[in-house]
Amino acid sequence: MFSLTVADHIMIAHSFRGEEFGPAQRVHGATFVVEAEFRAPRLDPANLLVDIGAARVELRRVLDALDYRNLDDVPGFAGQNTTTEFLCFHIHGALCDALREGRLGEGGKQVRGLKVLLRESPLAWAAYEALVEAAPGPAVRSA
Repeated sequence: MFSLTVADHIMIAHSFRGEEFGPAQRVHGATFVVEAEFRAPRLDPANLLVDIGAARVELRRVLDALDYRNLDDVPGFAGQNTTTEFLCFHIHGALCDALREGRLGEGGKQVRGLKVLLRESPLAWAAYEALVEAAPGPAVRSA
């Protein structure tokens, strides 16, 4: 299986509901390094998995809907704890939609697996990984 990873970052604010979150129940900021790893069993005729430039543009497009936002104010996230895990799932779904819609070119049609990883710090991160065919759409359609 071939893989190709692109990365970017976002800065967000949010708060959590629930005693298990302790002081994170208050509004706080987070900076995430976001990695999207595309996997395919073969390369396209140009020996690409997906075009790196197109993958970076699409990842940035998805992240622009979240970057520099207080996620508590995003109507589509109402009632959700926007944990690192939840954000991985949301970004994964949006990138799967981009693959299905052909926004990553011909090579994107061969992508079978996608892993989205968010790094909160050098010591902590979360990820969501699924087959593209089986993956649900983003957790929230419009952020």
